[in-house]
Amino acid sequence: MEQKKKLNTFDIFSLGFGGAVGSGIFVMMGLGIGHTGKSIVIALLGGCVIMLLAYMYNVVFSSMFVLSGGDYSQKAMVFSPLLTGVSGIFTVLNGFALAMYSVSIVSYAGSVFPGILPYTKVIAITITTLFFASTIKGSKFIAIIQNIMTIVLLFSIALFIFVGIPKVKGGFFTDGDFFLNGPGGLVSAVAIMGFACQGTTMAPVAMAKDTANPRKTLPLAIFMITITLAIVYGLMGVVASGVLPVEDVAGKTLSVVAFEIFPKPVYIIFILGGAVFAIATSLMGGIALLKYPVLKVAEDGWLPGIFKKTTKQGYPWASQLLFYIISVIPVFLGFSFDSIISLIMIPTMLLCACCNFYCILLPNKYPKQWKESVLHMPTPVFTFVMLLSVGCDFLVAYNLFAMLTGKEVVMVFLIVLFCFALALIRIRTGAVKVEDLKNAKARIVEEALNDPSNDIISVKGANA
Repeated sequence: MEQKKKLNTFDIFSLGFGGAVGSGIFVMMGLGIGHTGKSIVIALLGGCVIMLLAYMYNVVFSSMFVLSGGDYSQKAMVFSPLLTGVSGIFTVLNGFALAMYSVSIVSYAGSVFPGILPYTKVIAITITTLFFASTIKGSKFIAIIQNIMTIVLLFSIALFIFVGIPKVKGGFFTDGDFFLNGPGGLVSAVAIMGFACQGTTMAPVAMAKDTANPRKTLPLAIFMITITLAIVYGLMGVVASGVLPVEDVAGKTLSVVAFEIFPKPVYIIFILGGAVFAIATSLMGGIALLKYPVLKVAEDGWLPGIFKKTTKQGYPWASQLLFYIISVIPVFLGFSFDSIISLIMIPTMLLCACCNFYCILLPNKYPKQWKESVLHMPTPVFTFVMLLSVGCDFLVAYNLFAMLTGKEVVMVFLIVLFCFALALIRIRTGAVKVEDLKNAKARIVEEALNDPSNDIISVKGANA
């Protein structure tokens, strides 16, 4: 059932910005400072640019097509049937990452109310349940909640910046502590903070079906999110590395600096309104991000047929239930989530590299759509941008891989093997029909070209 109320640019900005400003910046800032000192500011700006490029195919596709399956449908246009299945399974496995957010919310809140920490699992599962339940009301309802949390989050971050900047020690740019570990330290910091800077594209493209004028709104919102994120993170980096000696904040969370610059009541407000809401917006954005893609994975046969079921109003209750279960199992079992996220991110970056490389072909394959895209540019320039994007994907994957232990390296290969094996089984058993797979790209393109949201694209473009 088509939603009557469409999301506007601010709605998409809130979802994307809320999803990008997550636990990473509150937890990982100190790690980045430990690698490169005050040049964390440069690392943050670089991280925002690199992660935008790493997911540039999201921006390109969204400027040319309207796809209900978001990132999954974009990859389905690129990959072979087998790789489409692997990508779909990775999409579902991303639910494990959501577990980190609910646990982190309790952890931060526990720094103010330590009495809740013994009940971390129960509270974390309750939070996840409430957030998933909120999606039943539709994307507009999610956007309203996200807008409220984003406004509070922005206020808390603004408070951190405006109160902290005057307390930055004099000579920030002249007293040293830049590039503490040389160029290698800066590269490591960029890789670390790049993880905290991702998320600017995924939530927006997943909401294409519910967005007004998506082919213009989504790219505009994505660039707005990235620019805002770079400015905000850069200023936060100045405060984080300039108020206290670098050695006092290296490897620590932002709570150390916040405790220094705020009175106790304001410190509590910052932790609850800043850290907690930052993580909450990431959790909400992640749920909204994957609602339609997971349903699309089921509709294409990579999941059992039951997961295609929806309510009369079109809510994908079965696939959302599966995604919910995947997100709470790690909480219930007490898994460590940091390594799981890294393990999933490495193959994800490699898949992104394939998508970015494929985008080079789009101007010739769909000239009409490319000509009408808001990103239209000379072909040599576009080719250079997409090759640069491929390089960013490999850079992120390499740095994440280099940080893994021997056991985690083995786990990377096991995860990849599992996804390939499961996708192959679904094909071999006939759960996914070969003839449907051969026509998958054509169906997705037809869906994009015939979507009523395409107020410019015509059906004739399918044969362009």
